[in-house]
Amino acid sequence: MSRPWRLFDDHLRLAVRLTPNGGRDAIDGVEADAEGETHLKARVTSVPEKGKANKALILLVAQSLRIPKSSVSLISGDTARKKILRIDGDPEDLAKKLETLLG
Repeated sequence: MSRPWRLFDDHLRLAVRLTPNGGRDAIDGVEADAEGETHLKARVTSVPEKGKANKALILLVAQSLRIPKSSVSLISGDTARKKILRIDGDPEDLAKKLETLLG
């Protein structure tokens, strides 16, 4: 299975499928959709209104990777379950952290 991220010169882009009202804040691994695209599965306790779930997702990813939340931003998917996050920093280092996080 391919990885749900792409490396760029100064950042990494991460595809995420978010479940709001998920009962807990957690990263649940990687899965592929019907088209074969892979994404990180994440859930947050926040509700999907006024950007609360998106903010919770950014905080969850930042804490999981031990980076400042200011390094994580939402590129697309503001109101959709599938989102693209931009994570600023050394892309190789970020990819290693994700590999470790996902096992």
